[in-house]
Amino acid sequence: MSDRKKHPSKEIETVIRFAEENGWRVIASGNSAHCWGRLYCPFGDRNQECRCGDFCTISVWSTPRSTENHAKQLLRAVEKCILKGEQQ
Repeated sequence: MSDRKKHPSKEIETVIRFAEENGWRVIASGNSAHCWGRLYCPFGDRNQECRCGDFCTISVWSTPRSTENHAKQLLRAVEKCILKGEQQ
């Protein structure tokens, strides 16, 4: 695991760790941001599509309305990219 702050929600932190284990980068936001951080796909960079055909950058919110739903949304995006990337 990288030297980063843990997300306050255990459900979201679990998904972030799963993403990190699959090569995703976690970049923290500034102190005054509404966004806790961003997840970046391992198959592309910030300026071009990744190999799965999407711009795989995902915002992780600090205090989403529903932490469970946000965690599910993040997990779907990470898994979608991993599965599409493996098919190529």
